[in-house]
Amino acid sequence: MQHGPAVRRRKLGAELRALRTGAGLTSGEAARLVGWHQSKVSRIETGASGVKPADVRLLLDAYGVRDSQLREMLLMLAGSDDGGGRHHWWHAYRGVLPPTYRDFISLESQASAMRTLETSVVPGLLQTPEYARAVTRAAVSGLDDATDERLDALVAVRLARQDVLHADPPLRLSAVLDEAVLRREIGGPEVMKRQLGRLLEAARLPHVRLQVLPFAAGEHIGITGPFVIFSFSSTSDLDVVVLDHLTSSLYLERKEDLQAYTEAFNALRIHALSPEESMDYIAALGGGA
Repeated sequence: MQHGPAVRRRKLGAELRALRTGAGLTSGEAARLVGWHQSKVSRIETGASGVKPADVRLLLDAYGVRDSQLREMLLMLAGSDDGGGRHHWWHAYRGVLPPTYRDFISLESQASAMRTLETSVVPGLLQTPEYARAVTRAAVSGLDDATDERLDALVAVRLARQDVLHADPPLRLSAVLDEAVLRREIGGPEVMKRQLGRLLEAARLPHVRLQVLPFAAGEHIGITGPFVIFSFSSTSDLDVVVLDHLTSSLYLERKEDLQAYTEAFNALRIHALSPEESMDYIAALGGGA
């Protein structure tokens, strides 16, 4: 388990190493092609050091990589604003966002699909402004810098993140919501009613799949806590699991971890109500919202 930036460096390095060997080059030969010392190539491939997007372009050109989607993904892993129209808008909020949150947003903006289990609150991508404010206020209430300005900025970030659902192409979202998410009255009854209505609106989008895991399902593998699985169109080797904690996030990249969480999510979907049944359930809770 590593923090997000280390995960991305290692994934980028592993992909570049595979591309180099696929091109039939040693690290020394690759270094000579781009005018570097061999140790720089090695540090990049092991994730020991970061790499600028311009350097990634040099390596990709040297390796003869022409796949535009793969190039785009690797450049974004290196921190580039290239491709997809999903620029690093969150940099404007650098002063209020912790590094782990910035990294989560970066992955979310680059991913092609997101699978998530939520056990306490509505996923951030589906929150109404009032619900987002109530959740954010609770999350920062104990912090020394919990000012109104910081609260406003964090809510603005949460709402701006939702643009990925309307991008071209949009992020494909599959969410399993524990029944507790729907019954926990956050922000008061009117706020909650509007939030349930927002879930119904989102569930009608062709790239959003919502399922409710009712209390009647009993014990299930999701009781260990919420998680997110990000998938990327270029290669499954870039997929990552994110576990959120109060003060930090953990990122799991090993294939066995990805397989375990993928199997867990699939099992949760089987135990959950179908998307159609889930919409009926949400509508009933919201009084026809």
